[in-house]
Amino acid sequence: MKLSSVQSMILAGIFFALMNVSVKFIPDIPAIEIILFRSIFSLVFSFLVLKKQGVPVLGNNKKLLIIRGVVGSIGLIAFFYTLQKIPLASAVTIQYLSPIFTTILGIFLVKERVKPIQFVWFGISFLGVFVLQGFDPRVNLLYGTIGVISALFSGLAYNVIRKLKNTEHPLVIIFYFPLVTLPLASVVSYFTWVQPVGWDWLILLWIGICTQAAQYFMTVAYQNANVAKISSLSYLGILYALFFGFLLFGETFGVMSYVGMGLVLAGILLNLKEK
Repeated sequence: MKLSSVQSMILAGIFFALMNVSVKFIPDIPAIEIILFRSIFSLVFSFLVLKKQGVPVLGNNKKLLIIRGVVGSIGLIAFFYTLQKIPLASAVTIQYLSPIFTTILGIFLVKERVKPIQFVWFGISFLGVFVLQGFDPRVNLLYGTIGVISALFSGLAYNVIRKLKNTEHPLVIIFYFPLVTLPLASVVSYFTWVQPVGWDWLILLWIGICTQAAQYFMTVAYQNANVAKISSLSYLGILYALFFGFLLFGETFGVMSYVGMGLVLAGILLNLKEK
């Protein structure tokens, strides 16, 4: 059964939420090391599936595929870092500025039209991040900035995926992510290595499975629908993060932190309404 773009994006959000929770369960393992293991899993899995399906592994538009791998890697490294340093819902809320960056960058990269009123909604979302950062001492300027960088590069990656719509198989796009990331992650991990023990290994494997599934469904969604509309569905991740953060890590927030999250969410939903 072929899934619609909306269904694919919802499934991607669920798997991303499970990945986020898993990353937070191993705070002693450096973010770059988690990405190293995730890259190994993704590289092997994608390669085997592509070979089985008879799809050329290196794709057609190699330049754009490499760019997608680079910007996606930067976005993921920054996001994993914030997941480990600040509350789950705060990290996810800031990272979910990516639909805003996706829409703005989409003006230039995929020539999508944006109504003037949407820039007001963008501003509301950014205001929400400032409120969240200003009223939650756990989210300092450094972590907040790294979170915004994660969202920016994620938005760029999503637009590159859109440009690859007519030339590449979804798994080829996914394959380039670990292909580009693995060399960098290997070098950095050599100097920052922390030996996984016990359950760490199973959690690392699970992270690999979740991210592979999430990347696949997200790629399918972005290749077959309007970028801004589909990216806005990712707001569900904020709700997942609040639920799992409270249930599994006992994370709570002050009123103004919820106001900040609400502003981010409101800006994204108002932007979705314009499409």
